[in-house]
Amino acid sequence: MVATAAAAAQFQLLMFERDGCSYCRQWNEEIGPAYPKTAEGRAAPLQRLDINAPLPQGVTLTARPPVFTPTFVLLSGGTEVGRIEGYAGDEFFWVFLERLLHDAGWSLSKPTDETSSVPGRSKP
Repeated sequence: MVATAAAAAQFQLLMFERDGCSYCRQWNEEIGPAYPKTAEGRAAPLQRLDINAPLPQGVTLTARPPVFTPTFVLLSGGTEVGRIEGYAGDEFFWVFLERLLHDAGWSLSKPTDETSSVPGRSKP
């Protein structure tokens, strides 16, 4: 999948986590290494935050503060446009993230061979 250049600069994915979170650890093992290599990862670079840390300057959440770890918040221009609470496995994560990006206006095209080999990603 290929994002437009404008969208790539527009989005960011915040990952709220905490020490000892088994679901965070599972995400780190199953998705973490591959995430920046995917079209989604290039379109919405990941920033990790401790759930108890203050929000970075310029970030506006439109829903309540994160309660569960991990919580993934998709930002567009610094404002929350969607979130994924929890981690239910790699396939669910990719489906939910793709839906959030699509709803936020990210244009998708066919997956490349590189991204289609990522766990949870399949060729068309």
